[in-house]
Amino acid sequence: MATETAPANPSQSRAATPGLRPGTTEAYLVRTATYASFAVAVTLIVTKFLAWRVTGSVSLLGSLLDSSLDLMASLISLFAVRHALVPADREHRFGHGKAEALAALGQALFVGASAVALLVEAGRRIVLPRYVDAGGWAVAVMALSLVLTVLLVRYQKYVVERTGSLAISADSLHYTTDILINGSILLGLVAVVGLGWTLLDPLLAIAVSIYLFYSAWRIARTSFDHLMDRELDDEVRKDIRAIVLSHKEVRAMHDLRTRSSGMYSFIQLHLELDASLTLLQAHRISDEVERMINAKYPTAEVLIHEDPAGVGEVRATFA
Repeated sequence: MATETAPANPSQSRAATPGLRPGTTEAYLVRTATYASFAVAVTLIVTKFLAWRVTGSVSLLGSLLDSSLDLMASLISLFAVRHALVPADREHRFGHGKAEALAALGQALFVGASAVALLVEAGRRIVLPRYVDAGGWAVAVMALSLVLTVLLVRYQKYVVERTGSLAISADSLHYTTDILINGSILLGLVAVVGLGWTLLDPLLAIAVSIYLFYSAWRIARTSFDHLMDRELDDEVRKDIRAIVLSHKEVRAMHDLRTRSSGMYSFIQLHLELDASLTLLQAHRISDEVERMINAKYPTAEVLIHEDPAGVGEVRATFA
């Protein structure tokens, strides 16, 4: 596993080039998370399909549809992450991080489509009830699904904490939802097999579809925020201001603008410095402020403009 080397010049930002750099630990983690997601999705699809063919359970069918769409979403994430890892180039100087947001948006569409299909099938099964055959198969498959999904989500959350990957975060949300889905279906199937409550099977499928709609909405909202360059959280912006103003030679700051692109963020601001400083002194202070921000937010690219304190200028009212 390759590790990231420190820059030769300590004034260089670790995020000088937006996007994950190939060969780093973060890039390795993101790649392995996409491969693990793909492997788990394939395993669950095969086992759930066989169990559904044997049992005819509509709630199991719903879980199968969800796993099938998870596989498609994982493939999208895999290709998106590969593209997001491409370094910034002449045509994409801010990197390719937004490929992750596009992938997450595609995942939201897939999840929403699965919810619609599941609602239709559940409604049909309420009108035409059917007993779940060979329920023991269904219970065993859902138990296996639950164990594999829990293990995958734990690893995905570790990767997201280390990298901040939007694509892996969206994928993790899918599988976190699957934990609830698989757990509820498992309990429902036990009730159906043990007590003969056949109506519970389609009702569980309807509950799953509602949760799928909710998950799709959450993923889509986050994706739109990234694609539309939504500002970072207010708490993060307050923290950035506090870091900048903690430098003893900074008089004030304004025009703070922030946005995210994949696993990286971009921060730009205006520093107000003593008007008597030389250009070299102002540059030194800016470099120090940049290093202070990167110490807290190492994956941020920071752009600073120096202004002489006390000089009036037109400023954005929202800054």
